[in-house]
Amino acid sequence: MGMDRRRFVEVSAGLLAATVLPGCAGIAVTRLAPVDGAVRLPVRNYPQLAQPGGYLKVQAEGAPGAGVIYVLALDDRSYAAVSPICAHLGCTVNIEGPRLVCPCHGSTYDRSGGLLRGPAQRGLVRFPTTLTEGGELVIRLAGEVAS
Repeated sequence: MGMDRRRFVEVSAGLLAATVLPGCAGIAVTRLAPVDGAVRLPVRNYPQLAQPGGYLKVQAEGAPGAGVIYVLALDDRSYAAVSPICAHLGCTVNIEGPRLVCPCHGSTYDRSGGLLRGPAQRGLVRFPTTLTEGGELVIRLAGEVAS
């Protein structure tokens, strides 16, 4: 039995999306509910955080702005949690390898949120993190500005 045109287009679009979108997998938002001013992230459940350079986009109610936080795996096997909102004019920064870059005016930050290049005058808002012995990353939602 043959495939009708509508089904062919549906299947083709699905295959195209499956081919093109894996590079965007890190863009998906992981929603976490805060408890006592913090979110808990079992690192073992997120393989993208297993290697330095990996990252995860988290949405937590109660965090500044829209509640979105970038969780970044650092070279020293630690983690940084930063706001994606540029300190210059509030654009959303992009993760570009070892740097976070604002697409609006070029402010550049390191993966810990520290300012590398303006026009921003300060770093990104950073959220304190603690990795428990059980492998759970605790992110406190009381942010502070990175230097």
